[in-house]
Amino acid sequence: MVLSNSKTYRMKITVTLLVISFLLYSGTGCIKDTTCTPKTVQSEEMTIVNYALSNGINATAHSSGLYYEIISPGSGATPNASSVVSVTYTGKLLDGTVFDSKTTPVQLAFNSTITGWQYGLALIQKGGTIKMIIPSALAFGCTGAGTIPQDAILYFDVTLVDVM
Repeated sequence: MVLSNSKTYRMKITVTLLVISFLLYSGTGCIKDTTCTPKTVQSEEMTIVNYALSNGINATAHSSGLYYEIISPGSGATPNASSVVSVTYTGKLLDGTVFDSKTTPVQLAFNSTITGWQYGLALIQKGGTIKMIIPSALAFGCTGAGTIPQDAILYFDVTLVDVM
Protein backbone atom coordinates (compact mmCIF):
# COMPACT_ATOMS: atom_id res chain seq x y z
CA MET A 1 0.00 0.00 0.00
CA VAL A 2 2.86 2.39 0.69
CA LEU A 3 4.19 1.73 -2.78
CA SER A 4 0.91 2.68 -4.48
CA ASN A 5 0.58 5.88 -2.41
CA SER A 6 4.12 6.82 -3.42
CA LYS A 7 3.28 6.22 -7.09
CA THR A 8 0.09 8.27 -6.80
CA TYR A 9 1.98 11.09 -5.09
CA ARG A 10 4.65 11.16 -7.81
CA MET A 11 1.98 11.07 -10.50
CA LYS A 12 0.17 14.06 -8.93
CA ILE A 13 3.42 16.04 -8.75
CA THR A 14 4.29 15.17 -12.34
CA VAL A 15 0.86 16.24 -13.61
CA THR A 16 0.99 19.45 -11.56
CA LEU A 17 4.43 20.31 -12.94
CA LEU A 18 3.27 19.63 -16.48
CA VAL A 19 0.24 21.89 -16.05
CA ILE A 20 2.36 24.69 -14.57
CA SER A 21 4.93 24.33 -17.36
CA PHE A 22 2.20 24.43 -19.98
CA LEU A 23 0.71 27.60 -18.49
CA LEU A 24 4.08 29.33 -18.29
CA TYR A 25 5.22 28.41 -21.78
CA SER A 26 1.89 28.99 -23.46
CA GLY A 27 1.83 32.59 -22.27
CA THR A 28 -1.45 32.29 -20.37
CA GLY A 29 0.32 32.95 -17.11
CA CYS A 30 0.77 36.61 -18.08
CA ILE A 31 -1.60 37.81 -20.74
CA LYS A 32 -0.76 41.18 -22.29
CA ASP A 33 -2.64 42.97 -25.00
CA THR A 34 0.01 43.24 -27.68
CA THR A 35 -2.40 44.16 -30.44
CA CYS A 36 -2.10 47.63 -31.81
CA THR A 37 -4.22 49.55 -34.23
CA PRO A 38 -2.20 52.38 -35.75
CA LYS A 39 -3.75 55.82 -35.66
CA THR A 40 -4.69 57.32 -38.97
CA VAL A 41 -3.08 60.50 -40.23
CA GLN A 42 -6.54 62.08 -40.36
CA SER A 43 -7.23 61.31 -36.69
CA GLU A 44 -4.12 63.26 -35.66
CA GLU A 45 -4.57 66.22 -38.00
CA MET A 46 -6.30 68.57 -35.53
CA THR A 47 -3.62 67.92 -32.92
CA ILE A 48 -0.92 68.72 -35.48
CA VAL A 49 -2.66 71.90 -36.68
CA ASN A 50 -3.16 73.10 -33.09
CA TYR A 51 0.49 72.39 -32.27
CA ALA A 52 1.64 74.36 -35.32
CA LEU A 53 -0.60 77.31 -34.47
CA SER A 54 0.38 77.42 -30.80
CA ASN A 55 4.10 77.18 -31.63
CA GLY A 56 4.21 79.78 -34.40
CA ILE A 57 4.93 77.25 -37.13
CA ASN A 58 3.60 78.35 -40.52
CA ALA A 59 3.03 74.75 -41.57
CA THR A 60 2.03 73.45 -44.97
CA ALA A 61 0.20 70.14 -45.28
CA HIS A 62 1.89 67.53 -47.47
CA SER A 63 -0.35 64.99 -49.22
CA SER A 64 1.12 62.28 -46.93
CA GLY A 65 -0.17 64.00 -43.78
CA LEU A 66 3.19 65.50 -42.84
CA TYR A 67 3.09 69.18 -41.89
CA TYR A 68 6.21 71.17 -42.61
CA GLU A 69 7.73 74.63 -42.80
CA ILE A 70 10.76 75.18 -44.97
CA ILE A 71 13.02 77.64 -43.16
CA SER A 72 15.71 77.57 -45.84
CA PRO A 73 15.38 75.58 -49.09
CA GLY A 74 19.13 75.06 -49.52
CA SER A 75 20.77 74.58 -52.89
CA GLY A 76 22.33 71.69 -54.68
CA ALA A 77 21.43 68.05 -54.31
CA THR A 78 18.06 66.76 -53.10
CA PRO A 79 18.10 63.37 -51.36
CA ASN A 80 16.64 60.28 -53.01
CA ALA A 81 16.27 56.63 -52.04
CA SER A 82 19.94 55.82 -52.71
CA SER A 83 21.33 58.88 -50.91
CA VAL A 84 23.21 59.11 -47.67
CA VAL A 85 22.32 62.29 -45.84
CA SER A 86 24.30 64.23 -43.27
CA VAL A 87 21.99 66.03 -40.84
CA THR A 88 21.76 67.91 -37.59
CA TYR A 89 18.42 67.85 -35.83
CA THR A 90 16.34 68.13 -32.72
CA GLY A 91 13.42 65.77 -32.19
CA LYS A 92 10.67 66.52 -29.68
CA LEU A 93 7.41 65.11 -28.47
CA LEU A 94 4.54 67.58 -28.68
CA ASP A 95 4.77 68.18 -24.93
CA GLY A 96 8.22 69.69 -25.54
CA THR A 97 10.26 66.70 -24.36
CA VAL A 98 13.44 66.44 -26.42
CA PHE A 99 14.01 62.76 -27.20
CA ASP A 100 17.04 63.23 -29.47
CA SER A 101 19.30 66.01 -30.64
CA LYS A 102 22.39 65.99 -32.85
CA THR A 103 24.38 69.23 -33.12
CA THR A 104 27.26 67.49 -34.87
CA PRO A 105 26.26 66.13 -38.30
CA VAL A 106 25.36 62.44 -38.43
CA GLN A 107 25.17 60.37 -41.59
CA LEU A 108 22.10 58.27 -42.30
CA ALA A 109 20.95 56.18 -45.23
CA PHE A 110 18.03 58.23 -46.53
CA ASN A 111 15.86 55.16 -47.18
CA SER A 112 16.35 53.96 -43.58
CA THR A 113 14.91 57.11 -42.01
CA ILE A 114 11.30 57.28 -40.87
CA THR A 115 8.78 57.86 -43.63
CA GLY A 116 8.02 61.40 -42.45
CA TRP A 117 11.68 62.34 -42.90
CA GLN A 118 11.72 60.84 -46.38
CA TYR A 119 8.80 63.02 -47.42
CA GLY A 120 10.12 66.12 -45.68
CA LEU A 121 13.80 66.02 -46.58
CA ALA A 122 12.91 65.45 -50.23
CA LEU A 123 11.40 68.96 -50.14
CA ILE A 124 14.73 70.66 -49.43
CA GLN A 125 18.25 70.58 -50.81
CA LYS A 126 21.72 70.42 -49.34
CA GLY A 127 22.09 73.17 -46.74
CA GLY A 128 18.33 73.50 -46.27
CA THR A 129 16.44 73.58 -42.97
CA ILE A 130 12.94 72.27 -42.37
CA LYS A 131 10.54 71.99 -39.44
CA MET A 132 8.36 68.91 -39.58
CA ILE A 133 5.37 67.75 -37.56
CA ILE A 134 5.08 64.06 -38.30
CA PRO A 135 1.95 61.98 -37.64
CA SER A 136 2.65 58.77 -35.74
CA ALA A 137 1.79 56.68 -38.82
CA LEU A 138 4.75 58.30 -40.63
CA ALA A 139 7.04 57.89 -37.61
CA PHE A 140 7.13 54.95 -35.20
CA GLY A 141 3.40 54.18 -35.12
CA CYS A 142 1.93 52.12 -32.36
CA THR A 143 5.23 50.45 -31.50
CA GLY A 144 7.14 53.54 -30.41
CA ALA A 145 10.94 53.49 -30.21
CA GLY A 146 13.18 53.88 -27.17
CA THR A 147 11.82 56.83 -25.19
CA ILE A 148 9.30 57.66 -27.92
CA PRO A 149 5.91 56.33 -26.81
CA GLN A 150 3.53 54.52 -29.11
CA ASP A 151 1.30 56.69 -31.31
CA ALA A 152 3.51 59.74 -30.75
CA ILE A 153 3.27 62.68 -33.13
CA LEU A 154 6.81 64.01 -33.52
CA TYR A 155 8.31 67.43 -34.15
CA PHE A 156 11.69 67.77 -35.87
CA ASP A 157 13.86 70.73 -36.75
CA VAL A 158 16.34 69.36 -39.32
CA THR A 159 19.23 70.86 -41.26
CA LEU A 160 20.28 68.87 -44.31
CA VAL A 161 24.03 69.42 -44.08
CA ASP A 162 25.00 67.28 -47.06
CA VAL A 163 23.61 64.79 -49.58
CA MET A 164 25.90 62.01 -50.81
